[in-house]
Amino acid sequence: MGGRCSRFSLCWWHSPLKPSVLQPSSDPENGGQNDKNAVPSFREFSLEELQAATSGFTSDNIVSEHGEKAPNVVYKGTLPNGRSIAIKRFNKSAWPDSRQFIEEARLVGNLRSERLANLIGYCSDGDERLLVAEFMPNDTLAKHLFHWESQPMNWAMRLRVALYLAQALEYCSSKGRSLYHDLNAYRVLFDQDSNPRLSCFGLMKNSRDGKSYSTNLAFTPPEYLRTGRVTQESVVYSFGTMMLDLLSGKHIPPSHALDLIRGKNFLMLMDSCLEGHFTNDDGTELVRLASRCLQFEARERPNAKSLVTSLMSLQKETEVPSHQLMGIPQGNANVAEPLMLSPLGESCLRMDLTAIHEILEKIGYKDDEGIANELSFQMWTDQMQDSLNYKKQGDSAFRAKDFNMAIDCYTQFIDGGTMVSPTVFARRCLSYLMNDMPQEALGDAMQAQVVSPEWPTAFYLQAAALFSLGMDTDGQESLKDGTNLEAERNKN
Repeated sequence: MGGRCSRFSLCWWHSPLKPSVLQPSSDPENGGQNDKNAVPSFREFSLEELQAATSGFTSDNIVSEHGEKAPNVVYKGTLPNGRSIAIKRFNKSAWPDSRQFIEEARLVGNLRSERLANLIGYCSDGDERLLVAEFMPNDTLAKHLFHWESQPMNWAMRLRVALYLAQALEYCSSKGRSLYHDLNAYRVLFDQDSNPRLSCFGLMKNSRDGKSYSTNLAFTPPEYLRTGRVTQESVVYSFGTMMLDLLSGKHIPPSHALDLIRGKNFLMLMDSCLEGHFTNDDGTELVRLASRCLQFEARERPNAKSLVTSLMSLQKETEVPSHQLMGIPQGNANVAEPLMLSPLGESCLRMDLTAIHEILEKIGYKDDEGIANELSFQMWTDQMQDSLNYKKQGDSAFRAKDFNMAIDCYTQFIDGGTMVSPTVFARRCLSYLMNDMPQEALGDAMQAQVVSPEWPTAFYLQAAALFSLGMDTDGQESLKDGTNLEAERNKN
């Protein structure tokens, strides 16, 4: 796209704010007249094609992984014509009915818009269920808001993200696909021109367990908590939580944000990086829109069409291309090199808790060497033996995979306070993960980092806990940190 127009692309600097409906190319193999930017027609892929595109679904090709016990993994793939694709591979229990899966995929595959990362195909082969979409090379909204490196997202771009997202929801609603499952900042992706697009994967129903929200309950629409059903109004509520993300640069629970808004303290809500870059009127209007979306009563929330109208009037710097607003050179796909993971890093990425257990057992306590434990003689005589006994009992339970007992014993050791051991925190972290307690596991992994700031294992276990919480991008960042620390350690 960029400085040229085709019949499939929107020359948006002439009319940047109009949503564009794309027509699929007539040639699914080459994207229509050999243009790889054109959106190919929706079609069925063979399992062999997708295996070839991903080098056999190797871990090097994983771009995100939803952290559950049986995760749905997204891979980057490359077709023979050089087109990059995103492939979502569901766990084997997600879609037991192949006909239902194919019908859903075809309905979503009928959509074509430059506000979507469009679905271009599917594969249903035996137990395998896979979706194929356009690949978006410039990361997620969560990355650019919460984990930015060179510069924070500016005000004009945040307004554009809000508008484009509202336009995506309005388009989907006009095509009879108004329900979007678990709308959050990880579902907004940036294309080769750094324009934000909504992932099509959230338009698919997941028939495995009926869950539509994997995020923290603090961000879940109140009516979903009551009924377990997603409605159009639920999607608008989630849109409101994303507007809070855009305003604050953080993932703030709606209840806390609404308290600030009711107290006329909305400036406390704003990202400090934005200070001096927006008018009070614009800030007040965006806060007003967010609070309308977050109304407790679903019927009091606006619809997508009215959101588009309201956001259209707020747009700034409409003639500036998105890649300039984002500070990303055009055509520069911000794709990280595949991480060279250690066995522990690989196990944490795959959420293979059994393999993590084996590795932690093998490592033992060798990484505790050099940890300062200043103890008086009195503490040695009065408390040390009890602490060592609790640790010994915890180790025995950990070895025997009695993780409840391990948690109890390690807790007694930690609470005693006579010794500090990052390994004990790591072992209790895994024990929490084995008991499906990821929040507690994350706390222990972070405590291990506090005790031993340069310990790669602490970062790897943080990644595992974050994946379990559905915080995939944060998990990838922790994996990267652990890998870098391990590389540094191996140099010395």
